[in-house]
Amino acid sequence: MKDALRRLGWRLGDAFFPPARPVNGWALGGRAVTLAVVAAYGWWFFRVPLREIGEDPKFIHGVLLVFHEAGHVIFGLFGNEFLRVAGGTLGQLLLPLVLLVAFRFTNRDAFGAALSAWLLGVSLANCAPYINDARSLALVLLGGHSGREVEGHDWEYLLTQLNLLNKDVYIAHYVLLAARWLMALALLWAAAELVRQFRALRRGAEAAVP
Repeated sequence: MKDALRRLGWRLGDAFFPPARPVNGWALGGRAVTLAVVAAYGWWFFRVPLREIGEDPKFIHGVLLVFHEAGHVIFGLFGNEFLRVAGGTLGQLLLPLVLLVAFRFTNRDAFGAALSAWLLGVSLANCAPYINDARSLALVLLGGHSGREVEGHDWEYLLTQLNLLNKDVYIAHYVLLAARWLMALALLWAAAELVRQFRALRRGAEAAVP
């Protein structure tokens, strides 16, 4: 049993912390600063209520919006209306997922993968207010009008089609909860990777000392 747990622990460790290219002190310092900035920026998503996230979108909302709108176009090519509408959310979620896979499996960069996981959490948090707004349709949309003024929005349509419109507040609550957990765990992953890189850098420096 202990051997099985040890093998499982090794596999999990290898999944999250693959053998990586060595980094120098400047690169490590830059990553530490980046992590601090990301953590400070992301703290807002933890301390404000769900509706405020939708009413006061931050800079990153504009970045995600580009991929949201592109998702509508791309998934609309399949000719299915439900998929076209869902494509906006899928587009903004696929962006960080693709980055995560690329950093982890192509670049073997656990730090980059962790920040991509954090961005996935932000993207989920960005979706939550619109899920919560599915019945009230009060949030102002891209064109400057509320969902009520333009006869609904993505999540009003999706939840209606799924017969879940009366569950919008509950679904939004759990989506935001999942987003916050993902963001927190991603930051811990990134911090653990920096500690691992720092220790490797220190071992290398000690080995170089005659």
